[in-house]
Amino acid sequence: MNKIGILGAGTWGTALAILLADNGHDVTMWTKIENEAKTIEETRDNLKNLPGASLQPQVKITLDLKEACTNKDIIVMAVASPYIRETAHDASPYIKDGQVIVNVSKGLENGTLYTLVDVIKDEIPQADVSVMSGPSHAEEVSRRIPTTVVVGSYTKETAHKIQDVFMNEIFRVYTSPDIIGIELGASLKNVIALAAGILDGLGLGDNTKAALMTRGMAEISRLGIEMGGSLETFSGLSGMGDLFVTCTSPHSRNRQAGILIGKGYTMDEVRKEVNQTVEGANTAKAALALANKYKVEMPIVEQINLVLFENKPAKDAANALFCRDKRREYQTLQWD
Repeated sequence: MNKIGILGAGTWGTALAILLADNGHDVTMWTKIENEAKTIEETRDNLKNLPGASLQPQVKITLDLKEACTNKDIIVMAVASPYIRETAHDASPYIKDGQVIVNVSKGLENGTLYTLVDVIKDEIPQADVSVMSGPSHAEEVSRRIPTTVVVGSYTKETAHKIQDVFMNEIFRVYTSPDIIGIELGASLKNVIALAAGILDGLGLGDNTKAALMTRGMAEISRLGIEMGGSLETFSGLSGMGDLFVTCTSPHSRNRQAGILIGKGYTMDEVRKEVNQTVEGANTAKAALALANKYKVEMPIVEQINLVLFENKPAKDAANALFCRDKRREYQTLQWD
């Protein structure tokens, strides 16, 4: 049995608490929101955003960050991406040297353009930080529906430790050394999922969405490789796997938000309707800034930014993508 601290009591943090408790671990889940803690305690068999799931009675809910971080074998960082730095900063005094932290949030930090692992390392330099991602909606993990993810770590030993703690007969965990590739796949696919939702909101078809997903992965791969990621990663679970599920699933908040945008809702109206963090909207600006920094062409990301932040009509953005100049699919493929 391992002692696990989960920072963040949203849907993903709660789903992982259920998983880890199933695996026999001692789980403490932290939230700074008193009403959230009270609601979770009172509704363990009727969780608001996880229908059909039950949080085991042995999972402890705490408002004390020190308690959630002290004497833990693994700490799981599961707060929404805009709150990663603040949470890591507040937790840092309670983190021991070499503490294994697993980031399961997805996004990029605006301004610094850091991945979330880099944000955590910036605030908690004494920690051993990894990332876990893949096609893994909390709604399904919490109901014990078979799921597969990948964990990226700086050392093989840490990756195997995390793999052993999380893996069971319905939650399969692969390992990888490609932390940057996993993080970029996880964060950038949310921007593409927003675009996929917009196409659905506009009433366009499967052909259109398949094209968008394929070209979206081309954009993610171009930037990711330029930043040091591996092509294999973008073809894998945290790349194509996560992109596919996020662009097509009814559980996807980013797709839901995109559908509303395609139907003419404003971003303020979208946030109220979805009522959860829309990571793609938070990541879009940073994604475009990285594209400009690394001189990588990302037309879908560019159009999403115009829709989100400059009031470009969604239909005009879709048309702009289809009316771009002619080109080869892959510049690296040449005729003899």
